[in-house]
Parts: sequence; structure tokens; C-alpha cells
Amino acid sequence: MNRRDSIKALGLTAISTSVLIDACKPSETKTDTSTPEETAKEAGREHWEIERDKELHSETFFTKHEMATITVLADIIIPKDDVSGSASDAKVPEFIEFIVKDIPEHKIPMRGGLKWLDLQCLNRYRKPFVEVSAKEQIAMIDEIAYPQKAKPEMKPGVTFFNRMRNLTASGFYTSKIGVTDIGYAGNAPNQWQGVPDEVLKQYGMQDVKI
Repeated sequence: MNRRDSIKALGLTAISTSVLIDACKPSETKTDTSTPEETAKEAGREHWEIERDKELHSETFFTKHEMATITVLADIIIPKDDVSGSASDAKVPEFIEFIVKDIPEHKIPMRGGLKWLDLQCLNRYRKPFVEVSAKEQIAMIDEIAYPQKAKPEMKPGVTFFNRMRNLTASGFYTSKIGVTDIGYAGNAPNQWQGVPDEVLKQYGMQDVKI
């Protein structure tokens, strides 16, 4: 299931507004305990940002089983190919774990969606999603990955997978691997090659030596 092109479109549009901007919202004011050395290492960042990152990284939300499920889903959405590594290679599962802690509104929908997915697989295959075969996983995802084709009873799964897909695109295309995949080279200094010959000829200066 190669959805890289459509996911790339997501990565270039929706990822910034709903996820990344909200992730930059300040938390409650806290007493700064950073040392000068730590501050130097985090140049350009506010003290509260540094402290909040430490706090969020020290917490754990998803269980090991949930993280395993997220990893499989992320790699189905953006698999490894000849262009770049997979979503898990870009540490998208870790990104999602961080985001749901930073933006708590994601917690209930994500956990509920993961449970919904497991229940569907338990009813069909008598195993949770991560334990069924790759073919069965794809068959399950195909029923919720295309909103216009999904059956009405699959609506909860469609809603969950849309969120999962958006978070995966956000994490991947803001990672080093994802930025390389897009082909973004960043700002580069101009190389002055002199006035073009056709311009010099236009002003009769082609023989002028500078």
C-alpha cells in the first residue's frame, strides 16, 4: 500500500496548522530551574520550553502494546522505499507519543481508536491488530483509509485513521528523513557569476574588463 505521494501532500499542507502551531502554545508559567550551561545548549528557546520538554519526555502515555500498534500503522502509512526510510525510521511513533502529551485533546481519540482497531481484529481474526498477518492488517486498514468508500459502521475507524495519518505525516515531514524526502535543501548562498554576456552585449560592454 504505497500512499507516499498523497501523504506528502498532507505533509506539505495540513501538518503545520493543526498540529505544529498548537504544539507551540505555551504551558502554564513555571519557575525556571535551568542552569547557564543548559541554557547555552538551548540557545534561542525560552526557559519554559526547555522545562516543558523535559517534563513531557519524562512522562509515558501509551502502553508498549499501543506503541507497537502505532508503529505498525505509521509504517503502513509511510513505508520504507527506494526514496527514504519508513515512518518508524524517522521516529514518528516517538513524535506521536510526544504530541499527545503536549496536546491532550489527542489522548482519548487516539487511545479509543487503537482499542477500536484491536476489537475489530479480535472479532475477525481472534487476535489484536499487531498479531494478525500483514495481509490481514492491510485488509483492515483498507476499510478505514478511504473515507468516501468506507461503510457507515466503519466511521469510528475512519475518524481514528484520519487522525493517525495526519500525525504520521506531521512527524515524518518535519523529521530529517522527511525533509530529505521532500527534497528541501534550505537556504543556500548565491554564487555570483558576473553580469550575463547577453546583458553586457546589450550595453556594448562585452569587451570591458573589470
